[in-house]
Amino acid sequence: MNFYTDCHTHSIASGHAYSTLQEMIDAAIEKGLKILGITEHGPKMPGSCSGIYFSNLKVIPRSYENLTLLLGIEANILDEDGHIDVSEKFIGSLDHIVASLHNPCIRPKDMEYNTNAVIHTIERNPHVAIIGHPDDSGFPLDYERLVAAAKKHHVLLEVNNSSLSPTSFRQNTRENYKTMLSYCREMEVPIIVDSDAHICNDVGNTSNAAPLLDEIDFPEHLVMNTDPDRLLEFLRKRSPLVH
Repeated sequence: MNFYTDCHTHSIASGHAYSTLQEMIDAAIEKGLKILGITEHGPKMPGSCSGIYFSNLKVIPRSYENLTLLLGIEANILDEDGHIDVSEKFIGSLDHIVASLHNPCIRPKDMEYNTNAVIHTIERNPHVAIIGHPDDSGFPLDYERLVAAAKKHHVLLEVNNSSLSPTSFRQNTRENYKTMLSYCREMEVPIIVDSDAHICNDVGNTSNAAPLLDEIDFPEHLVMNTDPDRLLEFLRKRSPLVH
């Protein structure tokens, strides 16, 4: 399976990442990616950039050689009602939105609470295109409900390569992904593999995720990374600025 896209990465602007925007772009070009998404953490994440950063993304070109650059945000889910830290003031500057559960921004509770938080995020935020790393047993989720909601609302569920790393702090990610992917297969719900790179060397890295998909023989037609044009078409339905 060939992977041509990486839609969830971070530059130094996120505060706890280590490469510049240009270094991330250069790495993506060198690795032959067709689409690179830079998604800095939302402003509720300690140390990340403020809203004014996102409001000025319009000054950055979106095309570099054979690479399409998407500039978005990894928004923080804030509560069970699905509020996220994306202001209406700068939402029009974003190419795409990844929404994720992060412990500094929302405290994990029981499965029902956590699942409601993600599903309500999908329901109340029409520009959220990807749910980031829904894989941590620290935030237990009802994967049957989550996959059904992703199908209904045309949202991609992420398989996060960094979560599957042996050094990841997230818990039981491999088994959680097997459960989630079994429902994705059953319901014909597409997924996206992302590196969640916080340094340029890691851009496009699928070394942990790809073997898992191979192991369970996950259908290639449900992996959006394999066809950049199909991915862009999918994203346009939730991300109107994607060209």
